[in-house]
Amino acid sequence: MVLELGIGAPLTAALAAGYGVRGRSSPLFGPNLWRGPREKRQIALTFDDGPSEATLPILELLELYSARATFFQCGKNVERLPEVSRRVQDGGHEIGNHTYSHPRLLGCTPSRIREEIGRTQQAISRAAGTAPRLFRAPYGIRWFGLRPVLRQFGLTGVMWTVIAYDWEWEADEIAWHVISHASNGAIFCMHDGDRVSQRVDRRNTIRALRRILPELAGLGYCFVTAREMMDPRAPENSSAQNPGKASSPA
Repeated sequence: MVLELGIGAPLTAALAAGYGVRGRSSPLFGPNLWRGPREKRQIALTFDDGPSEATLPILELLELYSARATFFQCGKNVERLPEVSRRVQDGGHEIGNHTYSHPRLLGCTPSRIREEIGRTQQAISRAAGTAPRLFRAPYGIRWFGLRPVLRQFGLTGVMWTVIAYDWEWEADEIAWHVISHASNGAIFCMHDGDRVSQRVDRRNTIRALRRILPELAGLGYCFVTAREMMDPRAPENSSAQNPGKASSPA
């Protein structure tokens, strides 16, 4: 019995820490959102790793369907393409912090975490004119030392309900996966960049969106930012979604 207790306590602690690091709903490393209210027919589309040259055609598609989204941007990419970051802000979308260089936070020191997040807050503030209020950890991996940094910068963590695998799947697979997993309050994780690479190919993401947006709009979903989804006072049709605004683009 003593042996069992001796093994059980460390095992329980390890499992709890592991869930805190990768668990979508874990608040261990700070306030965290992974889905919105189930009573509202809302969906939050989120895009990681931008801005990149692929961001602009994504913005055009979102505008076509009066859809607002959340873009978690890397500071290094913002410094390379500040005008694209500004276009995201001017389009009525939310910009979140996705660290400066897209590291795995696992094992990072608190000072490294603070530097990654702080530099990105500054880069986005300079480019877009506003400081992010949301944060998404690269690869969804959080680590010790993150909570006080999020508190320092007034950030809330955002994970996801469903990830689209748009970095490896073909467009039809991505679209089917997103549409088939749609539900009230779902937060989808997609990508408009590729970490901090300057060579970005998001053709499959863009092709998938051409099907996702009209189909989900036709099912009565409106597209909101993650912060709008967090606000219980926000009306269900806050994105002013109009499924009949445009036909599906070719």
